[in-house]
Amino acid sequence: MTLGERLDAATGHLPAPLAVVDLDALEANADDLVRRADGMPIRVASKSVRVREVLERVLARPGFAGVMAYSVREAVWLARQGVDDVLVGYPSVDVGALDELAADPVAARAVTLMVDDVAQADLAAKAAAAHGTTIRVCLDIDASLRFGVWPLQVHLGVRRSPVHTASEAAELARLVSVRDGIAVRGVMFYEAQVAGMPDASPAVRMVKKLSIADLATRRRDVVDAVASVVGPLDLVNSGGSGSVQTSAAADAVTEVTAGSGLFVPGLFDEYRSFRPRPAAFFGLDVVRIPAPGYATAFGGGYIASGPPTASRQPRPTFPAGLRLTGREGAGEVQTPLRVPAGGDLRIGDRVWFRHAKSGEVMERFTTVHLVRGEAVEASVPTYRGEGLSFG
Repeated sequence: MTLGERLDAATGHLPAPLAVVDLDALEANADDLVRRADGMPIRVASKSVRVREVLERVLARPGFAGVMAYSVREAVWLARQGVDDVLVGYPSVDVGALDELAADPVAARAVTLMVDDVAQADLAAKAAAAHGTTIRVCLDIDASLRFGVWPLQVHLGVRRSPVHTASEAAELARLVSVRDGIAVRGVMFYEAQVAGMPDASPAVRMVKKLSIADLATRRRDVVDAVASVVGPLDLVNSGGSGSVQTSAAADAVTEVTAGSGLFVPGLFDEYRSFRPRPAAFFGLDVVRIPAPGYATAFGGGYIASGPPTASRQPRPTFPAGLRLTGREGAGEVQTPLRVPAGGDLRIGDRVWFRHAKSGEVMERFTTVHLVRGEAVEASVPTYRGEGLSFG
């Protein structure tokens, strides 16, 4: 029985649109991440999951420790649910959330904020002073690959932190650490040009190789420089699902982060560093046959963030051979599909899609069905299903 047939058998009694996670694939992906991390603890990126039950199942497996949240409010909520180590992956200026964090002893012990500017640390310090507590912070260090000098500088990677060099990191550590109520815990490097890009292209593989070599030296220099200001660091976070093995093997790193590698979305199909096992799908039902060679499914316009290209559209997966139309693509309330010669889609049939990115699709559903074999093992709420939206 194919995966598509298993999903049909497991969920045929459920209405569509619906989201599913195949537990066998999820667990195989988790095991593969642990294998590639080779003993290095893996922090789970919650933005790539957005389902508390799945986060808890993964954290219960050997090799995983802690969550990387994407919002301070999310981090406080996770801490109250029992997650005792939450690193917020992005800076925040949400003063209400910062105050809530500082006012909650449980959350203050569990959560570490991300900063790359003194202004962010000042907001956290104000909240800490109001409640007489200490807030831990991590310095976000730019991990992009740079050549040349501004304005002729080449920047390969995402636009994140303005802090790139060891001297810049040491200066930020000095300015942040003198704020009352603030303790610098560590540093983070997210090498997006290594972790977040498919490596089928020789040019991309070259960029990855150069980036890994650059970080091998610069990461150690930054860690030493920051430690000279604030003392030994207990947190040096690096990597992503596409760079687990190289980040885990790097000098000075204490943990790696992974999230998308659990669900393996469409954008991960071209990776060569690991074997993709798609685990998350959404199902739509065919509601009309507008012409020979076409079928139209209800719903489906779940477009991924990023540049507005075809790669950000969902991918029809089962039955095989289906493709989106060039004129309409995945629509707000209907998605027309081209059916291959010999294909036989009928009204009421179910089509399974993969989202281009990982956790984003879970914002579209209140419930996700966890499938094992040919049965639904559990139906659990997404963040949205718990009445939560963190951005």
